[in-house]
Amino acid sequence: MIEQSLQDFVDEVGISDPVCVIGGRTQWSVGGLPAPSARAVHAPTGVVDYRPAEMTVRLGAGTTMSELDAALAAKGQTTVLEGAPDATIGGVLAVGHSGLRRLRVGPVRDALLQVRYVSSEGRLITAGGPTVKNVTGYDLCRLMVGSLGTLGCFAEVILRTRPRPVAAQWWAAGGDPFTVTAPLYRPSAVLWDGETTWVHLEGHVADVTAQGEIVARAGGAPCAGPPALPPVRSSVAPSELAAIVRSGAAGHCVVEVGVGVVHGQRAVPRPATPAAVVELHRRLRHEFDPHQRLNPGRDALRSLEVA
Repeated sequence: MIEQSLQDFVDEVGISDPVCVIGGRTQWSVGGLPAPSARAVHAPTGVVDYRPAEMTVRLGAGTTMSELDAALAAKGQTTVLEGAPDATIGGVLAVGHSGLRRLRVGPVRDALLQVRYVSSEGRLITAGGPTVKNVTGYDLCRLMVGSLGTLGCFAEVILRTRPRPVAAQWWAAGGDPFTVTAPLYRPSAVLWDGETTWVHLEGHVADVTAQGEIVARAGGAPCAGPPALPPVRSSVAPSELAAIVRSGAAGHCVVEVGVGVVHGQRAVPRPATPAAVVELHRRLRHEFDPHQRLNPGRDALRSLEVA
């Protein structure tokens, strides 16, 4: 069944006209909207092969986050991917935005072990390998993450899984985030809006309890979750976050301390992308898609974030 779905997807993408891959449309405007002339296609769906003991899962790129989460939760596992329940795995990887828990679990690109994608020539290409220690040569998987489908259309992926935390709790405290979190051991997330610091703790029950007591001594209290995030996402050097919050450069904002992501009312002004980077991006896209028929109108340079 999955092989037939893959072949159908290859055939759909392989036609010579421009195409765009439709997922959950939860981050549809990132990097620009696809050209109206592009023909819509949908990636294969479903969990194909889940191996809890090896901590890997193989699935169609059109599988939703909620479907993946349900399958992994049954075995006490999860992934580093974060997104809306109806977001697709391929869409989350194509956009490449890491989740709020990045401080502890790492960036989203680290979850991808293998990708099978359809090239602009209509060929099914396999990059990476099915195990955790598999990389030799150029790591094409990482190149594909964040490419917005302009280098190839995600068809099927193998993801690294991880144990689901036994306990997790958000805390909110007033004051400086660096003072609040200095005594803590590897919080999963630290958010700050200039007045309030939000901290996410996860792990074993005893560890989360002990770390929570430290936050409580700093004046913190448990809360239901993170604050509502303003709509515009920007990335800067982590060392610039305090100045951005205090200057109001992004309007009211919530920043991810230690990561460098700003969620604001407007984009943070940033220097122009160096000409050498723009040229490398142009040459890379031309090499993979010389006729720019894959997701035309979208541009990964518009959604650059700190790696």
